[in-house]
Amino acid sequence: MKFVNTAPAAILAAALTTALSTSAMAHATLEQQEAATGTTYKGVMRIGHGCDGQATLKVRITLPEGVVAAKPMPKAGWEMETVTSDYAHSYDYYGRTLTSGVTEIIWSGSLEDAHYDEFTFRAKLHKSLDADQTLYFPTVQECADGTNAWVEIPAEGQDPHDLKKPAPGLHLVAPAVHSH
Repeated sequence: MKFVNTAPAAILAAALTTALSTSAMAHATLEQQEAATGTTYKGVMRIGHGCDGQATLKVRITLPEGVVAAKPMPKAGWEMETVTSDYAHSYDYYGRTLTSGVTEIIWSGSLEDAHYDEFTFRAKLHKSLDADQTLYFPTVQECADGTNAWVEIPAEGQDPHDLKKPAPGLHLVAPAVHSH
C-alpha cells in the first residue's frame, strides 16, 4: 500500500480558493498592494469584470495626494487622457518643486464583461508620505448603462472588507535602509 501526502495539495487548494474569493469581492485592485515611500511605484489597476454583464467603456483612476509625477501607460485600442490639478502641497522632485500634476488618469475603449485587463501608470510615492498608512486610489468603471464606482475609503479603524465598493489601496512602508 502506498501513501500519498495530500496536505500540500489541500493547503494549496485552500489558499487558491481564498485568493479567488478575495479577488472576486474586490473588482478593481492594485496588483502590488505595498510599496515604500520615496520610491517610484508602477501601479497596475486590475479590472476583473464589467457592469452587470456590460462592457467597461471607461476606467478612471484618481491619484491620492503625495503620488506625484504620474505617467500613464498607453493601451493599444484605448484612448487615454489625464487631468492635471494643483496639489494640496508642493513636492521636491529631483531638485524641482512640483505644485501641480496628473491627478486623474482616464482610459476609454471597450473591455467585454467576460474579459480581464490591466491599466498601468507609474508615479513617485513622495518621501513626505507617512509609512504604515494606506493610500486609496478611487477607481470608476463606466459602462453603457451604469458604473461600478470603487471609491469607498474606510473610516479610521474600519475594516476595508466591510465596504461594498472599496477603493483599491496601497499600503506604504518605510524605505529600506542600506548599510555600507
